[in-house]
Amino acid sequence: MSDPVSNSIQRALISVSDKSGLVDLGKYLADHGVEILSTGGSAKMLSEAGIAVKEVSEHTGFPEMMDGRVKTLHPKVHGGLLGRRGHAEDQKTMDEHDIPPIDLVVVNLYPFAETVASGADYDTCIENIDIGGPAMIRSAAKNHVAVTVVVDVEDYGHLVEEMAANKGGTSLEFRKNLAAKAYRRTGAYDAAIGNWFAGELATPHPERLVFAGDLKQELRYGENPHQAAAFYTNGDNRPGIATAQQLQGKELSFNNLNDTDAAFELVAEFKETACAIIKHANPCGVAQSKNEAGPLRDAYLKALACDPESAFGGIVALNQTLDGATAEEIAKLFAEVVIAPEISAEAQKILGAKKNLRVLQTGGLPDTSISDLTVRTLAGGYLVQGRDAAVTEGKLKVVTKRAPSEQELADLHFAFTVCKHVKSNAIIYAKNGVTVGIGAGQMSRVNSSRIATWKAEDATAAAGETESRAIGSVVASDAFFPFADGLLAAAEAGVTAVIQPGGSIRDDEVIAAADEQNLAMVFTGMRHFRH
Repeated sequence: MSDPVSNSIQRALISVSDKSGLVDLGKYLADHGVEILSTGGSAKMLSEAGIAVKEVSEHTGFPEMMDGRVKTLHPKVHGGLLGRRGHAEDQKTMDEHDIPPIDLVVVNLYPFAETVASGADYDTCIENIDIGGPAMIRSAAKNHVAVTVVVDVEDYGHLVEEMAANKGGTSLEFRKNLAAKAYRRTGAYDAAIGNWFAGELATPHPERLVFAGDLKQELRYGENPHQAAAFYTNGDNRPGIATAQQLQGKELSFNNLNDTDAAFELVAEFKETACAIIKHANPCGVAQSKNEAGPLRDAYLKALACDPESAFGGIVALNQTLDGATAEEIAKLFAEVVIAPEISAEAQKILGAKKNLRVLQTGGLPDTSISDLTVRTLAGGYLVQGRDAAVTEGKLKVVTKRAPSEQELADLHFAFTVCKHVKSNAIIYAKNGVTVGIGAGQMSRVNSSRIATWKAEDATAAAGETESRAIGSVVASDAFFPFADGLLAAAEAGVTAVIQPGGSIRDDEVIAAADEQNLAMVFTGMRHFRH
């Protein structure tokens, strides 16, 4: 495809919702002899700035109507955009119907996603569905051999540079790139509308699922240096890694982002002051605290004590404002990332001494009760499911002769909540709102039990204690014990109570083994697989 002999911009149509940079762009175009067509608020702003503007209604000879719903949907607009320059029949039609060519379209769309995010009602959301804008964008992009289409305020400067370098015109390569960007924009816009309708109609699995995202960051690489990677956001305002403000530190890597998200989602589960330390997307220590002298510092130190060896190079997540006393303790550890809803000025100063440490402030905690979609790719498609937002409160069935004590019950809930965030097969030992041993990602549940015991013994030794921290703890299993061996391994470690989904054909055998060991055991009726 060759560039047209003349591609200078003679006529532009500007209709924007986001009016950032509009006046500066309008002045540049007017100063370079470009006739400007415009509508509504865009025309008013340009006119008030002293820029000559021709209203689209004057251009088409047809008034805006239906509260502005119909203003650019007219042959004089779309004919001017779609008419092929140098094409005899198209040119004849344009001449017969007095359709002058439009060489530049600058359009950004009604803020539909922002309107939805604001909590607006149904009718307001509908009114913020742009019709004329996407139609013009698509027409201009289709005819990019002659028409330049700009849909992003950030491209205004690039347009000016391009026109300056091309005697008031643009190159074909430039127009191609902007056309591709334009179609991505309208595609994402339609996706947002379609997904909103699916939510309004309670259609969890529509016949077509469309994903759209905005590039937030090109990453140095993915999980490994030979893998290209990038981070996209979907416009969700849910507090977390996508909305966080990075206060200091190196650029976040693919693995940092993945692990930090896992850490923050876990710590957000708890109402009490809590800390979670994550390594390779698995928690190596989680703790709650009611310590009056300093609950956050206490929670951090208890989480660290669960597995101080694995915590090296990990992610520290907190569900309260990070204070100076806690920051002083965190500064003693080599960590990759610290994330919290807020970071106090004192804490920022303390952590500022560790220049490479990434410190993130989210402004709030995510609502973990919302079961929004999670997506995983596989060959030829996607697996889509709701987030695991289930809780165990009030849903436990005591199946052993001994019922759990009040403290055991609290620890069972805590341990099973942590279980949701541990790779299967998952075994969690916990005592007094603190994990004391975690076994994760094993092919055999009994091996996860053994690893959790081993971790508890290591933590005991690191603390200079003589009695295993697993003694007097409770154990949580993300799925049922298929045999009694996993439960017996936990009993041997010193646990006193068990929480598990139940549902095995050998439940009676496992319950009998628990009674034999004088363990209290409860069934949840639901599992927490995490693969």
